[in-house]
Amino acid sequence: MTEDILIRNARPMGAAPVDLLIRGGRFSAAGGDRPAREIDAAGFIALPGLVEAHTHLDKTLIGMDWFENRVGPTRDHRILADRNAKRELGIDARRQSARQILQTLKLGVLHIRSHVDVDTEIGIANIEGVLETREALRDLVDVQIVAFPQSGMLPREGTFELMDEAMKAGADIVGGIDPATIERDPVRHLDAIFSLAERHGKPIDIHLHELGELGAFCLELIIERTRALSMQGKVMVSHGYCLGMLDAARQKALIEALAAERIAVMTVGSPSAPALPLRLMRQSGLVVASGSDGIQGTWEPWGNGDMLERAKYLAQRNGMTNDADLAETMRICTFGGAEGIGLARYGFAEGDHGDLVLVPASTLAEAVALTPHKRTVIRRGQVVVRDGEPATNLPDIA
Repeated sequence: MTEDILIRNARPMGAAPVDLLIRGGRFSAAGGDRPAREIDAAGFIALPGLVEAHTHLDKTLIGMDWFENRVGPTRDHRILADRNAKRELGIDARRQSARQILQTLKLGVLHIRSHVDVDTEIGIANIEGVLETREALRDLVDVQIVAFPQSGMLPREGTFELMDEAMKAGADIVGGIDPATIERDPVRHLDAIFSLAERHGKPIDIHLHELGELGAFCLELIIERTRALSMQGKVMVSHGYCLGMLDAARQKALIEALAAERIAVMTVGSPSAPALPLRLMRQSGLVVASGSDGIQGTWEPWGNGDMLERAKYLAQRNGMTNDADLAETMRICTFGGAEGIGLARYGFAEGDHGDLVLVPASTLAEAVALTPHKRTVIRRGQVVVRDGEPATNLPDIA
């Protein structure tokens, strides 16, 4: 239940200690009656809710039997294994998405963008399952759903029509997948997803794993379409490995072009892919977000969905050790993610949503480096987690 709360002695994003007041589920200026409830933050870091800007809620195996991974090394091997697992393992998108959401809620993840599979074998069943979860947990977390053609759209006849159906059913974002290496026709693929976005008035989020100059070419096509359709601020490129592979001049020109069209880039800081130049991206004004990608699934067994830990991975992947850089990776997992996925009223200003995560650390760098788990999580003025343990009865997911 939402209540008015005064959080004393908190350090918003590592700033000097202040008192934060939440009234009616939103941050408020001081004044009026003193709230009945007060929390002493003890000088802890206050974050405005961690942002998971890229995951796959319908794929996780959290709570299921261990999956013995014998999958081959290529992306095609993984896509096929993932498609088979939907049938053979009985992955229930509603149940599994809820399990991941409740697991990461305890870590302070209050906003999630999830890519959800749409294909000719399952239709839009996974979309419907995650929609059901979103409704059931709407008071605890925000969930954006990307209709995602994981197995390809052009090579699998009927997928475009299913994508259209998924958007009508309630998906929020049109997803895309490697226009050249999976779709085999970058112009047709991008034309198709941009036409869907225009038809439904929705944003776009494109998986782009393609490397080197091939990836750069696809980025140029995305930039051209974003500009032509006036979709600035409504397009995200996920992964964008090619940005970490180009010569300095080419890299800088592409990053500046992405920033000019307000195309956000999501990176998970993968240890097996080229590292994106985070410092240059920041200096160019490019919006950068991050995510966990798949958690404990058939693609790989890793991950717990902790976006504070993800900030540490970003720093490690980029060889960052100083406090300013660690603070920047924390901003990527909060304000960067919020801007990238288009959240409104995010932060600590008066009128912003009363979402808050208290982390037992004195600086952002300390929080990123040590990733303490005993966090207190407040959602719209409701304390849902206290010192790492649920403070309210969370839904029971079978």
